[in-house]
Amino acid sequence: MTTREMLEKLQNGEISIDEAERFFRQDMYEDMGYAKLDTLRESRTGFPEVIFCEGKQDAYLADICRKLYEKNGEFLGTRASKHQAEAVRQAFSQGPEIRYDEVSRILKLEKPGKEQTGCIAVCSGGTADIPVAEEAAQTAEFFGAKCERIYDIGVSGLHRLLGNLDRIQAANCVVAVAGMEGALVSVLGGLVENPVIAVPTSVGYGVSEGGKTALRAMLSSCANGVAVVNIDNGYGAGYLATQINRLACR
Repeated sequence: MTTREMLEKLQNGEISIDEAERFFRQDMYEDMGYAKLDTLRESRTGFPEVIFCEGKQDAYLADICRKLYEKNGEFLGTRASKHQAEAVRQAFSQGPEIRYDEVSRILKLEKPGKEQTGCIAVCSGGTADIPVAEEAAQTAEFFGAKCERIYDIGVSGLHRLLGNLDRIQAANCVVAVAGMEGALVSVLGGLVENPVIAVPTSVGYGVSEGGKTALRAMLSSCANGVAVVNIDNGYGAGYLATQINRLACR
């Protein structure tokens, strides 16, 4: 719950002064020894803490997921392996259903009936870029945004992009995910009036250098209104797109 939501509940008489006081007296983080959970992040930033799963021991990850679920009623994990997902499912075996997507490697337990608003167009240059695009889309959806997926519209077949241009132009912002030379971003930047978030991927041969060529091309784009996140950082793009979408929906 955000600080604003708490104050609105107090103003509307939904909670008492004592309950509000307890909320604001909470510790700024919960020390688990191996992790310090930022349990009040949503009250400061509007977004709860998200778990980067890669590299975490099974027991640690399961405990962190359980603790965030107790605090927030849901959790989101990125870059989770299938093995990690099974370990977390075992920890929640008597509880709610854990969902895992092998394409995006998103692990989550989500509140039911969540409303999705606005519109974010998530575009990929090729099918090989979909895992990163899905990480962006599913992150944004978890945070309450509606996403339009428009995949495999790279510049080697420009008619595919033009055939979907109306859907892209209608979005509050665009997430453009591409590897190889990353040209999709510059093309989209010249066709839409709202912000474009560029995500270089590590897809490509030789001189693509694991996404560095796409990253440099996107940073060098002559199109206006383009911002660039790190290589393969679908989560960061989904988060930023949600911030823009929320502003557009106010």
